[in-house]
Amino acid sequence: MEEFEVDTGEVEILEEPEQTADTELTATKEQYLRLAAEFDNYKKRTEREKTQIYADAYAKVVSEFLPVLDNLERALSAEGGDFDGLYKGVALVLKQTLDTFTKMDVEEIDAQGQPFDPELHNAVMHGEDENLPENTVSEVLQKGYKMGDKVIRYATVKVVK
Repeated sequence: MEEFEVDTGEVEILEEPEQTADTELTATKEQYLRLAAEFDNYKKRTEREKTQIYADAYAKVVSEFLPVLDNLERALSAEGGDFDGLYKGVALVLKQTLDTFTKMDVEEIDAQGQPFDPELHNAVMHGEDENLPENTVSEVLQKGYKMGDKVIRYATVKVVK
């Protein structure tokens, strides 16, 4: 029988396959935990930003109406005013309110004499009118408003049957 001589010079020690798998698993777990933490931070940050954006928009709307409130308070605190003066004051406050709506891109829904549109109108009554065609708005009971294509309040209307 022949004997073999083993060279002990450079011996490469190989890791066992289980040890390699454990190392890779640990690295993957750490990567997953970092990614999960980053995602959780992202969700919290976007929720804070969304809340802040809403609060800022709400404050802007309120600040637009503060001058209207100021004028209403001035009108009520006026001493011994006459009816004409009060009427003119209320008319000015109405104009100021409409101007504020215009600045905020809010517009009235044109309904009177228009064909009934369920996307813009809420019909609560039907009636007869020989001067108007069928399915036409004959009376606006409460004005509607929209901002761009978004309806804020539907116009409450009476429609010709």
